[in-house]
Amino acid sequence: MSDRDDFKFDTENDIRERNNKRRKRKKEEEKTIKQTIIEYVVTIAVVLGIGLFVMNFILVNAEIPSGSMENTIMPGERIFGNRLAYNFKDPERYDIIIFKYPDDESQLFIKRIIGLPGETVIIADGKVYAVPAGTDTGDETDDAMLIENPLMHEGTKILDDSYIPEPMSTDDTTKTDMVFRVPEDSYFVLGDNRNHSRDSRYWNNKFVSRDQIVGEAGFRYWPITKIGIIGYDGEDK
Repeated sequence: MSDRDDFKFDTENDIRERNNKRRKRKKEEEKTIKQTIIEYVVTIAVVLGIGLFVMNFILVNAEIPSGSMENTIMPGERIFGNRLAYNFKDPERYDIIIFKYPDDESQLFIKRIIGLPGETVIIADGKVYAVPAGTDTGDETDDAMLIENPLMHEGTKILDDSYIPEPMSTDDTTKTDMVFRVPEDSYFVLGDNRNHSRDSRYWNNKFVSRDQIVGEAGFRYWPITKIGIIGYDGEDK
């Protein structure tokens, strides 16, 4: 037997079959890569879609730009607001809300609800009073009398200010004694840092209407060291 008999030479069919297998394997690999890419794209699209839905219809993401809510919320902190908070209940006194700024609805502000619909809010000698809705407190000609004697109407109460960082200024030159009659379906709001807050006291459109409220501030997620619920700890609602 010759040495040549120890070798098996590929026929054309063998070569063709091997090439076909190689092409088939390559197509399967390409198909797998395409499927993987499609799966990633679909997954990313779903995640982005869910994220957009949540941000547009469930949560509002906000970074605090100023110190008007110190010390409750500090500049640079990040919070989530609940867009659905008032779908099934009315806003309450002391809720912290995110809303469209009444003088320019393209801007979002964050403040605390102080006066409820129909109430008269009196600011006198550094304190804030709420006269019950439905009480006839007169008009602007009666404001001086209300400021002089803010408890003159039955049911009027002094509002809690335990959360503010410093007493409200009583400097007459800054016009700190004021009276506000809150319209129906609207709210009077103040910043917790009352001596350094542009709020209902100073706007051209003094009150936040119900439909301008975007959501209730509920959860601080940044900085990590202060993660937690934002709310009112008192019982004076």
